[in-house]
Amino acid sequence: MYTVKVLAKLAGITPRTLHFYDEIGILKPSQVGDNGYRYYGEEAVLRLQQILLFRRLDMSLKDIKKLLECPDFDVLQSLEEHRKTLLQQIAQLSRTVQTVDETLLYLKGERTMTAKQMFAGLTDEQQVEYEKEAMQTYDPATVKISNQKWEGYSTVEKQQILSEGNQIYADLLSAMPEGETSAIVQAVIERWRQHLSYFWTPNAEQLLGLADLYNEDPRFKANYDQLHPDLAEFMRKAVKVYVANLNKIK
Repeated sequence: MYTVKVLAKLAGITPRTLHFYDEIGILKPSQVGDNGYRYYGEEAVLRLQQILLFRRLDMSLKDIKKLLECPDFDVLQSLEEHRKTLLQQIAQLSRTVQTVDETLLYLKGERTMTAKQMFAGLTDEQQVEYEKEAMQTYDPATVKISNQKWEGYSTVEKQQILSEGNQIYADLLSAMPEGETSAIVQAVIERWRQHLSYFWTPNAEQLLGLADLYNEDPRFKANYDQLHPDLAEFMRKAVKVYVANLNKIK
């Protein structure tokens, strides 16, 4: 049996956290002594591990409690799923680290790098999912249509679309020294806007929203940062100029 203090230290949490888990009913002590002390046995320890693992996946305590209390919840199966998820994250992080290392050498002029190599840390599937999330944020009604549109492309077409997108971002990186108001940068932003039509057709306000999302969503920002720490913000400024020019035309 473990006391609150000992278990909290082992799990890397505070005693107050264990008290709170008891209060909300997600983790009850195995027994409570006559002195009021809480004691946790093996089953409670394993349940705490599950809670903390699910928290690592950004699940709310409410959803975790609901899941753990399901009659068909299987601890073994849950751990196997966790292991699978962790291995996928490790593989993805390894690819990202490699891409960062190669990009550093590229920026130092010590090697060449294609657009495809620049985005090697981001799988095609992830890129598509991120774009779908962006659509959901700014225009939920388009998600279903966009999913159908994407699935309608052949494997070759999907690869061509993704390669085109990678090239656009690579060209934007190369054009950064020209400034966000330059003709060459604005031409790249126009290509980006046209490229989005493979998925959906955002209006001017949504273009600005996407540029903000690329800066504020850690996943988008991380992928831009692989290429250049200022790229996401540079794109936001360039999109603002682009939208302002569209409004002038109107």
